[in-house]
Amino acid sequence: MGKFKFGVNLWGAENREDWVAKCRRVEALGFDVISVPDHLGPGRNAPFPALTMAAAVTQRPRVGTLVSNMAFYNAALFAREVVTTAKMTGDRLDLGLGSGHMKSEFDDAGLPWIPAKERIEYLAKSLDHLRGHFADEGITPPPLLLAGNSDGVLSLAAREADIAGFAGLRQAPGKPPGTFRLDDAERMDERVAFFRSQANGRDPELNMLVQRVVVADDRRAAAEAWREEVKDQDGLDVDALLETPQLLFGTVAEIVRQLQERRERYGFSYITVFEPMLETFAPVVRELSGQ
Repeated sequence: MGKFKFGVNLWGAENREDWVAKCRRVEALGFDVISVPDHLGPGRNAPFPALTMAAAVTQRPRVGTLVSNMAFYNAALFAREVVTTAKMTGDRLDLGLGSGHMKSEFDDAGLPWIPAKERIEYLAKSLDHLRGHFADEGITPPPLLLAGNSDGVLSLAAREADIAGFAGLRQAPGKPPGTFRLDDAERMDERVAFFRSQANGRDPELNMLVQRVVVADDRRAAAEAWREEVKDQDGLDVDALLETPQLLFGTVAEIVRQLQERRERYGFSYITVFEPMLETFAPVVRELSGQ
């Protein structure tokens, strides 16, 4: 079982100075990875220029996409972006890829919303194109992170990825595309077990993208407040929320124990939080650094 590794998914920045300050703060707090999502919208950074800058103004953290929506891209042009970024970041790049899951972003980009099976097939074909491009350049491909929740993406990750990314979210039945529900702890057991059944003895690192961190003396009250905030009355009850690995509630000591227990149960040793939780989660990083 691997040692803990911690990342933060930075959403954007107002200007160069803001971005530099954020990246250096991540490094100062002891995080291991600076990642950037691939979403459209105001204030969202284009991933590869932002990652190149992040590597230029820090010394230690790796940088990576979490994750690039492969269905947005022409494979040849995307390969050029990745190879250049790998060179410019001094081989500190982790390449995170997914098949895309937000129909609204495809609509905003003027791209067709193709079925999930076809998006996953395109993702698989793009991996071959990327590797061929790196071979042509004579350089080693960066570590590959593949993230998703479906059988198709998890099977591909089990075969191909160095890191498998789990978020524990699924499309809510009967709701518009992009409406998600959290998997409970038992469903996460099933997803991880399915992944391992496809891995044929491979043992990729497992990443969990944590959806919320709340440091509080009363775990139950924190979970109840979160449930009210997101108005998720049709989702998991409070007892289930306290057990699901996508959420962390409690004192720093309690969250440390939760992560240790969930590493033992699921294998999640690489933990990523979102930018708003950077400072909140930092004491946990200090406690678990090197363990």
